[in-house]
Parts: sequence; C-alpha cells; structure tokens
Amino acid sequence: MSQIMLHENNDQPAPGAPLGPGSLLWRIAADWRSGLSGLSAGILQLAWPHLGQGVEEHSAFFDEPWDRIHRSVPRIWATIFADDADERGRDIRDLHKGIKGTDPHGRRYHALDPETFWWAHATFTWEMFQTADEWDHRTLSPRTRERLYQETVTWYRRYGVSDRPVPADHAAFRARFDEICRTRLELTPTAERAIDMALHDRVSPPGMPGPVATIATPLMRTMAIGGLPPVVRARFGIPWTTTDELALAAFRQLVRDAGRVVPHRLTRGPYLRSIKRMKHIAAPRPEPISA
Repeated sequence: MSQIMLHENNDQPAPGAPLGPGSLLWRIAADWRSGLSGLSAGILQLAWPHLGQGVEEHSAFFDEPWDRIHRSVPRIWATIFADDADERGRDIRDLHKGIKGTDPHGRRYHALDPETFWWAHATFTWEMFQTADEWDHRTLSPRTRERLYQETVTWYRRYGVSDRPVPADHAAFRARFDEICRTRLELTPTAERAIDMALHDRVSPPGMPGPVATIATPLMRTMAIGGLPPVVRARFGIPWTTTDELALAAFRQLVRDAGRVVPHRLTRGPYLRSIKRMKHIAAPRPEPISA
C-alpha cells in the first residue's frame, strides 16, 4: 500500500455519466487542442513520487520520449472511443501489474495502487478541462462542467482499478487536485528530467520536419511550462517570466480565435487519426461544448 495517501473519500461514489458519440469527452478528446496541455500533464504525472519512481525503474521512456508518446497516447485515448474500450482499459491495467518496488526513501510502491493509478488518470481529466477552459473560445456552463467530469469517471472505471480515491463531483476533484499540487507532488528525478527537456531540448515528434521542429521547440516549451499550475512552478523553482506569460497568452488567444472559424471536421487531432487506424472506432458527433 502506498505510504502517500490521499484524504479518505467519505462522499458518495461518483455516479459517472454515459460516454459515447454524443458525450462532451468524446468531442474534447477528439479535438487536436486536447494535446496542447499534454506535456504539462506528463510532468505532473512524473511528480507523483511513486509514479515517477516506476518510470525510473521500469521504463525506457527517456531513451525515445517522443516515440513513446506517439505510441502510448492513442492507446489511452482508445479507451474513450473504441467499441471495446473496457477491454482495452483492462489491458492497459494489466500491463502495470509488474511495476512495483521500493523508492530511495524506503517507500514501497505499485503502479496499481489506487491512488497512484488514479493520479495518472486525474492529470488526463485535468487535461480535458484545460482544453475546454484555456484553448476553446466557448465556455463550460456549471452543468456541462459537472457532466464532463462524470464522463471522465466513467472513462476511469474502464481500467477496472478501485475507484476509492475518485472524488464524487467536479468541485471535490478540483479541491483534491489543487491540494496534491500544493502539498504532495515532489521534484522527482524523472520530473526534473522532464522539466529540463522541456526547457532545453529540441522537440522531435515522429514525422515532424526539421524546420518545423525548430519553430515548434520554443512554443512547446511555453505550453509545457506555462501549462503547469503556478503553484507547481513556484514549488519546484521552474523559471517563468512575464515575457513567457505574455507569449502564452498570445498563443492561447490565437488558438481560441482560430476555433471560431475553423470547421469542426478540421479540428480532429492526430490522436484520433491514429486511433481510427485501430479496429472498432466510431467517429464523434459534433456537439456544442457549452450545451
């Protein structure tokens, strides 16, 4: 059992919400903008001590990080879209059965510890809300915000891991997420390495031409570091200036403005295109995000 415990969840279990072609989560996850906060989410995952230690001891992620992201994310997103999403979720869970050990502080960890597995999913949930709140020109109403959260609960349950740590509603999720960022995340060796890559390395996703990568590198840095919760940047001493903030705000506005004129069919992102090469994937139906 993890020695890093969340508060006991004494609320009623989250009810979840139907997840399918008409759902908000389908619409948001299919949008290319859902990847814009992905690097920030990855850093937050690695800052959870036991998750970071598992990557340190059981993964070759840093040998080929962009190839690993290119292979892994469509498989995770398929647990949203695929007809056999429950089976795919359990397959992902089972891949983590042997990921366990003891960290340098003598704390035992296991990837299937509910708190650890839930935190990884919580960063994806956070990423969906970042997509809606930061990158879309439309806004979520309180009703649709709660609906989106409950859809992410249904998504999480497809892994077949205990939902004991799952907050009952979006307000509880937001409070728990903020608490973890303030008090529980650590600058693990893997998180520190990921931050250093974001600050200094040249991006090289598969298939990206060199000149495009040269242009994209400072932009990716701005999104990866600027997308982190401010309290995380402050706690870990990650450099971030007023100039950086202005650059991020300008790019955010550009993306929002583009969303006003770009047809919906053109917003489907590379994750969905990769997923559709798998079997049993349906196309999401357009739906207003503020419905």
